[in-house]
Amino acid sequence: MIMITGGAYQGKTRYASGRYGIGREYMADGKNCDISAVSSLRMIFNYHELVKRLGDECIGFTQELCRNSPEMIIVIDEIGCGIVPVEKSERVWRENVGRCGCIIAENSELVIRVVCGIPTVIKGDAR
Repeated sequence: MIMITGGAYQGKTRYASGRYGIGREYMADGKNCDISAVSSLRMIFNYHELVKRLGDECIGFTQELCRNSPEMIIVIDEIGCGIVPVEKSERVWRENVGRCGCIIAENSELVIRVVCGIPTVIKGDAR
């Protein structure tokens, strides 16, 4: 598994699809994808949005995805920095994204952080 993380609009998805040669037909967008089809694809981007859609089911889903799709590339925004949201639902979502990110990172052979389109390996060997 490969995890690619970083702030919003930092070039994560472009980097992932270019680096690993993944066409749009092999990707799922966490904002609106068919949740049941995610594990059959090579890459999911906007995973933080999928976490929001899954709600309380996100931890179990993420654990199962890591078990069943070890070749998956997951692109997820870092949303835990900055001001803590006032709305409880936004705080819960932020915490869930952090927890799911930890699960994904733990199960990934390679974790890359992308800032301004520049990848930095923070776990593993990118050769």
